[in-house]
Amino acid sequence: MGQRGRVPPRLRAFIFLLLVVCVFAGCGKENNSRVVDFTKTIPVARPSERTTGQPPLKVAVGAMVSPKETFVYYRQLLDYLGNKLGRHIELVQRKTYEEVNELICKGGIDLAFVCSGPYVAGKGKCGFDLLATPEMHGSHFYYSYLIVNKNSPFRGLADLKGRVFAFSDPDSLTGKLVPTYWLAEMHERPQTFFRKVIFTYSHDNSILAVAKGLVDGAAVDGLVWEYYHHAEPALVSATRVVCKWGPYGIPPLVASSTTPPALRDRVRKILLTMREDPEGRQILEKLLIDRFTAPNEAWYDSVRELERSVSAVK
Repeated sequence: MGQRGRVPPRLRAFIFLLLVVCVFAGCGKENNSRVVDFTKTIPVARPSERTTGQPPLKVAVGAMVSPKETFVYYRQLLDYLGNKLGRHIELVQRKTYEEVNELICKGGIDLAFVCSGPYVAGKGKCGFDLLATPEMHGSHFYYSYLIVNKNSPFRGLADLKGRVFAFSDPDSLTGKLVPTYWLAEMHERPQTFFRKVIFTYSHDNSILAVAKGLVDGAAVDGLVWEYYHHAEPALVSATRVVCKWGPYGIPPLVASSTTPPALRDRVRKILLTMREDPEGRQILEKLLIDRFTAPNEAWYDSVRELERSVSAVK
């Protein structure tokens, strides 16, 4: 992006390689599941924004992509929303989906882009208000992609038995719940089917792990894979999609139960009419989003059914 302080892609990949190698080197045989820690990230300076005298609007983003990439991906969208509202937007990031859900439940944030799995899990518990859903590639549904290295012989999930596998987040729909469901259909569980499991805490890190041969396979958000296939094809060129699972309702924007109804309505209106504004349309096109649409709870029924099925075999 040419911003001062941005880590070049090759250096970012090298740092990630060192992190994972260190984890693998320190693994004992008493546990076949390891966690890669990405909490130490580079702080990013926000561009200057006008002061309105109102408290900042706090918006959280689930860790679908790594922290630095999240800022790049969402910055223009959040700046646009802040300008339309006349409010300072404070981007809040946490390492896990669980931490974001906890913030929403406690009223620590106003709005959040959440993964579909955590949305379904937190809806009844915390009373999330569904504000808007992105429509991408002409659909409000998305898929989980099972990916392997392009030079590997693997053709499906069964071929990965006894191999090293990457999940994104323990609560991720596409990066954890979906492959766990399909393993259950095979009468298998991750902890016994795979030789080793790691958590990368973002889909782009999972893609990178597969591309670099650090793991044999991973389950990732299909929208993230497609975004990088378009915007940074070098990242995904060393991977191969061997299976697509779905469809599931696209991760939505939700509001905390403590967010004032009038503010929710304003945010909803801005997003639903964003496509009609030339500036808004340009931002959406960069993100490969067709438009924001009024959401429908029924779109997430397949996620609810999946969660019930997995819970039944635990």
